[in-house]
Amino acid sequence: MKNLYNQYSFFKTILFTTAVAMFFVSCKGTPNAAATDAPAATQTPVKVTTIDQSSLVNYTELNATSSFMQKNYVKANAIGYLQQVYAKIGHYVNKGELLFTIKTKEAQSIGNSINVLDTTFKFSGVNKIKASDHGYVTQLSHQVGDYVQDGEQLAIISDRSSFAFIMQLPYEMRGVLKGNENVQLNLPDGTKLTGRVASFMPTVDTLSQTQGVVIKVDSNIPIPENLVARARIVKSAKSNTISLPKSAILSNETQTEFWVMKLINPTTAVKTPVTKGIESGDRVEILSPKFSNQDKIVVTGNYGLADTAKVKIVQ
Repeated sequence: MKNLYNQYSFFKTILFTTAVAMFFVSCKGTPNAAATDAPAATQTPVKVTTIDQSSLVNYTELNATSSFMQKNYVKANAIGYLQQVYAKIGHYVNKGELLFTIKTKEAQSIGNSINVLDTTFKFSGVNKIKASDHGYVTQLSHQVGDYVQDGEQLAIISDRSSFAFIMQLPYEMRGVLKGNENVQLNLPDGTKLTGRVASFMPTVDTLSQTQGVVIKVDSNIPIPENLVARARIVKSAKSNTISLPKSAILSNETQTEFWVMKLINPTTAVKTPVTKGIESGDRVEILSPKFSNQDKIVVTGNYGLADTAKVKIVQ
């Protein structure tokens, strides 16, 4: 009986020892399994850029319409019939060029009778009308054979020397224009002209509160009237200033706070508040902080990134 009891105690000890060993093995294996199954931190693919130091120009564009400021009205100098019409619509004429001849009413009635009676009397009854200045014939009111009164309008010549662009400037921007003696004009066909501010119109449009500004251009290219160009006005300019692409700048919904995502190591980007300056094209001036040429700023893939985000640089 005693031997049987001893065997029972021996087997009980072995079973207890085995259970304890299995418990510790199980507990030891659990963390390893958890560690194996834990997913790695997600890395957002991004592209990065560095600062650029260059000149930036902030400008605005306004409409400017071509116009002949002065028009010369060609008028009849006698009562009679138009015998010849040399003027043609759209043609350029020089000062003193013959435009019309008028045969007076009396000459038309009596014909050559006076010259037959007195051969020494040279009477033709034909008056010549010449251009008073250079320009384009923009309107022609009569043709050969028309009966006209003395002083009646025959044609309109747009004075070429008076050609200019009229830019509509918001009145509050008059101060900005003081530094823009020269204005770049971009025509619809891509032609670029350099104009100079000549004068200001003495009136302001009631509704738009804009003032006409006369911009003179030196160009041999014939430009039609009423052509709308875009006039570029420089608002501010900076030289040798730090800038980043616009896509690198993030902001809140109210556009009151701005920041960039700056890399502190190859895989971590942190939120860095910035103060913006002027904008020019796709570049934005950075007033603060002072980034170095070695700083890497996220330029794509930055939208929605949290502070201290894990990233992966891609080409």
